[in-house]
Amino acid sequence: MARAMPRKRSVQQLVQPHLRALEPYKPVDPPEVLAKRYGLRLDQVAKLDANENPYGPSPKVVQALAGSTRYSIYPDPLQRRARQAIADYAGVNPEQVVAGAGCDELIDLLARLVLAPRDEVVDFPPTFGMYPFAVAVQGGKVVAVPRLEDFSVDLQAAQRAISSRTKIIFLCNPNNPTGTLMPESTIRSLAELGPLLVVDETYHEFCGSTAVPLLSEYENLVVLRSFSKWAGLAGLRLGYGVMAPQLVQQLIAIKSPYNLNAAAEAALYATLDDTDLLLQRVRTIVEERVRLEGLLATLPGIRHYSSKANFMLCRFSGAPAHHVQQELAKRGLIVRHFSTPPIQDCLRISVGLREHTDRIVEALRQILPPSDSSGDKPALEFVPRSKRGS
Repeated sequence: MARAMPRKRSVQQLVQPHLRALEPYKPVDPPEVLAKRYGLRLDQVAKLDANENPYGPSPKVVQALAGSTRYSIYPDPLQRRARQAIADYAGVNPEQVVAGAGCDELIDLLARLVLAPRDEVVDFPPTFGMYPFAVAVQGGKVVAVPRLEDFSVDLQAAQRAISSRTKIIFLCNPNNPTGTLMPESTIRSLAELGPLLVVDETYHEFCGSTAVPLLSEYENLVVLRSFSKWAGLAGLRLGYGVMAPQLVQQLIAIKSPYNLNAAAEAALYATLDDTDLLLQRVRTIVEERVRLEGLLATLPGIRHYSSKANFMLCRFSGAPAHHVQQELAKRGLIVRHFSTPPIQDCLRISVGLREHTDRIVEALRQILPPSDSSGDKPALEFVPRSKRGS
């Protein structure tokens, strides 16, 4: 007997139910789009919204990419040479290393590896938005444990959040977007809770602190790092994870075979052949961060938070943060605004060149209302767009 033809379904009905209403991750736009949006020349745009390295990659990377002859050959799916090179830099064994197309891919792979639908993940907002996004794609549930007022982790609340379904704890350290660095004692406490603890050290080189030495004590610990920020390779997508060898093998088994492309691999070796220059640039960025912090302290209506990364989070009381962002953008200064509590009145400013710092500070002096020592309302009152006349 012939089977009945199924009723025709819409394409949307073929999509998994938990993905139909998925809120996409909100990335930043490239400079060309920003310049067109604000009616600026490309050379007028100072892109300070994604914590990219203003100095770019090592000159050796440019030479390596121009001179490579391996673009027509598939890269090694087991990443043997790359894993050895990364291991030498990180001070671990190559069996503990796996490379990815940025930390984003490794976050996604870890979620795919351990999460079943309705499994739970503990997250500490405000933090990097890729963690809840990767969980949502897998049909998991994010259990948010808000950070304390100083953006440190509430360990007691984290312990209460753990259940039999908790599979991962994500900790960005230093944290993005706050720049907060958690001490080793916090990492130990979280690791002892049992689930996989993923410590994202994307900004490691700017602070020097790392959880890598703890890997010998906690097999449930994973440390992620990136070449995007310190090495200026954000556009090539290159990150790596350090973890127990058995986890490495599982990730290699489920990743795309050729996820580390030939250009990124060539850039990796050239980068690690020029660490003296690149780490000197890191020190210069840190010095500029300190200078930016000092200058921001002289401006009214801004509270800046101490940072151990290559950016500063600033809270605005003299004017709405979204208004300040737009006014800066008109001047070619692109910074990141966050619309969710508790940082909806904050902007994150990436540390750029000295000239970028000077431009930001001068623009803020023009945009922000002057302080009023009498305690009355600011001299300049900003009216929300919804209440403005036509």
